[in-house]
Amino acid sequence: MTEQSRARFRTEARAEHPDPVLLCLLAAAEHPTLPDPDDLGEAPTLEALLAACEAALERHAAAVRRAVAERAPVGPEETAALLAAVLGGRERFHGRQSDYRRLESSLLPEVLRRRRGLPIMLSLVWMAVGRRAGLTVHGIALPGHFIVAIGGPGGGDEYVLADPFHGGRLLDPEDAARLVHSAGQEFSPELLTPAQPLDVVLRVLGNIRAWAADRPEHARTQLWAAELALLLPRHPAQLRLERAELLVRTGDFLGGSAEMDAYAEILDAFDPDAAAKVRLDARAARHRLN
Repeated sequence: MTEQSRARFRTEARAEHPDPVLLCLLAAAEHPTLPDPDDLGEAPTLEALLAACEAALERHAAAVRRAVAERAPVGPEETAALLAAVLGGRERFHGRQSDYRRLESSLLPEVLRRRRGLPIMLSLVWMAVGRRAGLTVHGIALPGHFIVAIGGPGGGDEYVLADPFHGGRLLDPEDAARLVHSAGQEFSPELLTPAQPLDVVLRVLGNIRAWAADRPEHARTQLWAAELALLLPRHPAQLRLERAELLVRTGDFLGGSAEMDAYAEILDAFDPDAAAKVRLDARAARHRLN
C-alpha cells in the first residue's frame, strides 16, 4: 500500500486543514507492523486500516461522551479529570520509559492497539478522542515532552495542562517549566501555544528517525521517515542530505550521490566549504560502484 498511502499523505499534508491523525495513520500504513486483528480488525488494505483505527478512536470518544453526559463537567479541570479517568484509567493509555526503545511507540495503529506510546502519540490520541467527543484538547509541544491543554491556551480562555504519558496527570505551569528545564531549555509562556498539525507530524517522524539513527540496522526505517518528512510543505533543508546519505547506506549509490550533488548546489550560496565536502561524499559514493 506504499504508493497509495504516500500519495494520500502528500495530498493531506497540503490540505487547508491537515489532520495529524490521518497523516500519522497514512505514515504507519507504509510500515509492515499492522494492528492485531483481535483489537482493530484485520487490515490488509489501506482503507481497512484507516477504518479500523477510526472505529477504535470513535469507541473511546463514545465512552467519553457517555461520561460527559453522566457527570456534566463544568470547566477544564473537571473535563481533564474525566478524560484521565476514561483514557488514562479505564482504557489504560499511558507510557513507560521502555516505550522509548520501541518503534511501535511512534506508530499510531500500534499505540491504539497496545495503549502505550511516546508522549506525543498518547497526546495525539487525547486530541483525536477529545475532538470526536466535542471537547477542546490542544497539543502542547514542550521541548522533550509533549503534553495537552484542555481548554483554550493562546485564546485567553481558561485551560489546564495534562500529561497523557502519565495517564493524564494534571500539570501546573511550574510543572511545565520543570519539564522544559529538564530538556535543557528555558521556559517561556509562548511554549504553551497549541502545536500546529504539521509540526506535530514532523516531530513524530523526527522521533522515528532518531530511533532508527541509533540502530544502524534500521537505516531503511530512517529513510522511510525522512522521505515522508520531505513531503511536508515545511521541513528542515538538512533532510535532503540525510535522505541522500541513507540512500547510499542502503545501496543506492547513484541515487544518493545525485541527491548529494543537488544539495551541494544549494549550499554553494552560503557555505562553499560544506558544499565541497558534500561533493566529496558524492564522489566517494559513486566510486563504490566499481
